[in-house]
Amino acid sequence: MAHSLSFISTNLNSFVHLNHHQCQSFRTFVVSSPSKRKRRFSRSIRALLDTEGPTPRRLIDIIRSVPEISRNYFKKPSRRTLFGGISLLGGFYVAQTISLSFGALGVNDVIAAVLCVLLTEYVTRFYYSRTTVTFPIALLNNFKMGFTYGLFIDAFKLAS
Repeated sequence: MAHSLSFISTNLNSFVHLNHHQCQSFRTFVVSSPSKRKRRFSRSIRALLDTEGPTPRRLIDIIRSVPEISRNYFKKPSRRTLFGGISLLGGFYVAQTISLSFGALGVNDVIAAVLCVLLTEYVTRFYYSRTTVTFPIALLNNFKMGFTYGLFIDAFKLAS
């Protein structure tokens, strides 16, 4: 396996165009004076910490802001329709894949059919037992509808 040196990650891209004398002084700077090096890095860290604004800095803050961001993203009806169609087509694709893989092999057809029926019935019960339907649950129901449609289409293909 070959290893390569990345100029971006090591911050050497600013030192590429230096002549030989300046590179020599850089090497002595790094090796002989750790106090200057510490000051240089503390300056960059201090500049990073002095940024203003309510930007999240920790990973948990970013994770906690995801539901609000997704709620704001899906407020537009066009986006809700787009993702509903994507989930419908995703269910159709999964049904075609399951039907093709288990039907071509001829092994475990009955088990695959039972799992498909159980999945469909569970999602139907889950969807219709709710008093309020949220967007993720509606996406799950769209996936189920596409899944069922894909299985029906595949049954019609096999019948002809």
